[in-house]
Amino acid sequence: MEVRFEDGQQLEAVEAKTAVTGLGEAIDKKFRERMKLIRAACDERDFYALKSLCFEKMKGDRETDHSMRLNKQWRLVVRFSGEAPEKIVLIRSIEDYH
Repeated sequence: MEVRFEDGQQLEAVEAKTAVTGLGEAIDKKFRERMKLIRAACDERDFYALKSLCFEKMKGDRETDHSMRLNKQWRLVVRFSGEAPEKIVLIRSIEDYH
């Protein structure tokens, strides 16, 4: 999938190891692992197949977003657009799940 970042350059720089999230080294490392998974995936069905991601569609006013677990507290929020094979995933944010 093609990847784009919503937050400007911050999370893109974290993936490139030229910046940090400020949430700790473990979260930065897990974020980079998730980005490898996202870049290798054909579409979001690949994420549903990996139960450990706890990949789910969000509800309410965020129903166009999806989230996947980084750890018990933090989740990566993404949005999809387009159709395969030109599917685009927009990396929106890292958020506290609680």
